[in-house]
Amino acid sequence: MQIRLNKFLSQAGIASRREADRMIEEGRVKVNSLVIQELGYKIDDAKDKVEVDGRKIWREEGFVYLLLNKPAGYLVTLKDPFQRPTIKSLLPHLKKRVFPVGRLDSSTEGLLLLTNDGELAYRLTHPRYEVKKTYLVKVRGEPDSSSLARMRKGIFLEGKKTAPARVTLLVPTPRESLLKIEIHEGRKREIRRMFEAIDYEVLELKRIGFAGLTLNRLKSGQWRFLKEREIAGLKKQVGMK
Repeated sequence: MQIRLNKFLSQAGIASRREADRMIEEGRVKVNSLVIQELGYKIDDAKDKVEVDGRKIWREEGFVYLLLNKPAGYLVTLKDPFQRPTIKSLLPHLKKRVFPVGRLDSSTEGLLLLTNDGELAYRLTHPRYEVKKTYLVKVRGEPDSSSLARMRKGIFLEGKKTAPARVTLLVPTPRESLLKIEIHEGRKREIRRMFEAIDYEVLELKRIGFAGLTLNRLKSGQWRFLKEREIAGLKKQVGMK
C-alpha cells in the first residue's frame, strides 16, 4: 500500500508526523538505501526498506498509551546530553519506545501523555483539532478585570494573536493569586508569555487537563496506562476510528 513516509514513521512510533518531516529534511531517513529529503514522499510499506539513522524501521503492531504526572524540574525528553533530570527516569521499562505528546517546560508540572501512536499524537497536537488543555496558574499579585479580559479576547505574541482563552480567577489576593486557564493552542511557553504580556509573573504552572484526561488521584512523579475508554475518547475527538 502506498503511504506517505512521514505517516509511516509516525505509525512506527518513531516520532510525530511533524518531527518525522524534520528528520526527513535533515537527511536522516533512507528508503531502499537512498537518502530521501522530499516531504510528501510515498513508499510501498509492504516492499520498501526504511531506515532512520541507520536503523531499520518496522511499524508497531501494538500501541502504548500512558499518562504521567510530571514534577517540576524534569525535562520532557528521553535523553539529555548535559545529564539533567528527564522524564525517562520516571517511566516504566518498556519494550516499545514512547514519546511525549506536546511539551511541558522543565519548571511546569502536571499531566503529560506519552505514546508510540504517531498518528494520534500528530492529531492531538495539530491546531486544526483544537484540543483543550487546562492549567492551574499561580501568579504574583492580583490580575485586574481588564487584564483578564485581554486574555479572554486574545493577546498578540510576536505579532500573532493568541486564540481566546477561558480564564477563571479562583483565589485572588494582593500578594499572589490562583487562576484556571483553558487554551487549545500549543505555542512554546504560551501561558507564561501571555501573563508576561499583561505584566504578571507566573510563580507556578500545572497542567491538570488534556483532551478530556485528568490527573485525578495520580500523585506527582507517578504514571499509569490509559484505559480503553480513554483511548477511544481521544481518538473520537480527533476523528480517528
